[in-house]
Amino acid sequence: MGAGPLDIGGGHLTQREMFTRMLTSRPLPADVIVDPHTLGGVPVLEISIDDVTPNGTLLWFHGGFYVLGSPRTSAALAADVARRTGARVISVDYRLAPEHPYPAALDDALAAYVALLDAAGAAGGGFSRSEGRGAACAVVGESAGAGLAVALLIAARDQGLPMPAAGVLFSPYADLTLSGPSMTTKTAVDPSFTPEAIAVRARDYVGAADASDPLISPAFADLRGLPSLLIQAGSHELLLDDAVRLAARAATDDVPVTLDVTPGVPHLFQAFAPILGEGDAALRRVTEFLARRLASEAARAPRIGG
Repeated sequence: MGAGPLDIGGGHLTQREMFTRMLTSRPLPADVIVDPHTLGGVPVLEISIDDVTPNGTLLWFHGGFYVLGSPRTSAALAADVARRTGARVISVDYRLAPEHPYPAALDDALAAYVALLDAAGAAGGGFSRSEGRGAACAVVGESAGAGLAVALLIAARDQGLPMPAAGVLFSPYADLTLSGPSMTTKTAVDPSFTPEAIAVRARDYVGAADASDPLISPAFADLRGLPSLLIQAGSHELLLDDAVRLAARAATDDVPVTLDVTPGVPHLFQAFAPILGEGDAALRRVTEFLARRLASEAARAPRIGG
């Protein structure tokens, strides 16, 4: 992407349009059902596979450095994961910077999560705020969306809300101070981004806040009490050390965590799973992880009438 017309550090409106055009140019498979609605007052896109009864819910957060993207730009990857796991995806259309800097995205994520808890509890799914426990739900995020997913988990924990069964983090953007060594050591092999471009977008999101705030940069957060995490990254990306340090922080804080680094591949290589063997293999590992975690949490949930 770095050599093409998309320059994530350029004018945000122009780049937002190019990003959207690039990632939505191919139609989704005919059996993918896309249903826009709202959750907790926040626009969402529900993605499911025709004739598949969902066995869980993935609350999904798209990438784009908090400035670009939407649920539609990540719908192809979300649909692939939905197909593999048998879960439905609810992809959150959180507000974007610089028009809406921190904490707008986090506020939207939290509102959607609380509404999901309440809706599932009302349906008798054993997933409710009042009971303080979750069920067959996981959070999934890509890049900035992965950082947002972790921030959501931290905020939910601090508010005493129940945790989901798991979190899956694709190439997390978890340090907006941009202090990870890979920001400089991987510049020659990252085909997508430059540190300078990422710095522009980081300023857009941080605004007047402190970039080291743990809810902006979860690499610096106390992660105790979070659910099991699967963190995936490619070795050829500037954000590699965001993933590595986030995993180390989780391990230090007694969070069950798996760090899964694939050598020789770039940022969000999983999106190329239909043509890239490493991407397909990574998503198989995601599917296995989610199957274990969702089944385990579902088994713990109270049975209706039991």
